[in-house]
Amino acid sequence: MNDLTSVAETATRPEFGPEFAAALSDELEAMPLSGRVLRIAALGRAVFTTSLGLEDQVLTSLIAETGADMRIVTLDTGRLFGETEALISETETHYRLAIEVFKPWKEDVAGFVALYGLNGFYDSVEARHACCHARKLRPLGRALENAQIWVTGLRRGQSGNRARSPLAEWDADRSLLKVNPLADQTLSDLKTLASANKVPINPLHAKGYPSIGCEPCTRAIKPGEPERAGRWWWEQDERRECGLHLSASVSGSRAPAQPKATSPAS
Repeated sequence: MNDLTSVAETATRPEFGPEFAAALSDELEAMPLSGRVLRIAALGRAVFTTSLGLEDQVLTSLIAETGADMRIVTLDTGRLFGETEALISETETHYRLAIEVFKPWKEDVAGFVALYGLNGFYDSVEARHACCHARKLRPLGRALENAQIWVTGLRRGQSGNRARSPLAEWDADRSLLKVNPLADQTLSDLKTLASANKVPINPLHAKGYPSIGCEPCTRAIKPGEPERAGRWWWEQDERRECGLHLSASVSGSRAPAQPKATSPAS
């Protein structure tokens, strides 16, 4: 890219912020899902973070189908289910695309273990937030470097805490436009779409895991329980999140500082 092209792009690029996000949310509401994905990609440097769940797999299929220009990344915490790990390569092969994998730094994981123990996240909310910080939030920060737009698979029906998720919002903590193109979709709608389009799905969904995170922190839900009841099930706060989609002040996810990282955990 030459200097003149860079200047021209800067001049035509919209000024992102709360007002732009609100207007974009209204605009996306009237669009079909494929149109939403293309509109988002056209806005600038977009990064879609996938956890390989149903919502994210549907979004990946839409990105592949439309040829939308956005990076697809995933956070491999080092404690994912084997089924989730296998789905990464299966999805890449199925759609002939690349999923960038971001892992936690060894030093961050070692720092957590030194403070709390390998499975210390069971002992307190503080410890669990510290584990999520080392294994998820720190890698997320690297994944979103240089991004202008963060695309997620958030959906209002996933939990009470997400019930008001807009289609687009301004993430003031990260100074990013955050877009949730599936926010207004139902679980039933996405299952139908996935089935019709032969979208590769995590086999754990059929075993009672509608929401899948790290293996030690996820269980199958019981009949009648909310979709995310199996996540950090030992905690009592029904609003519980890992911190990826909450401000640091709300989630408490900014854990004690860890040693400076130099290499990813294997």
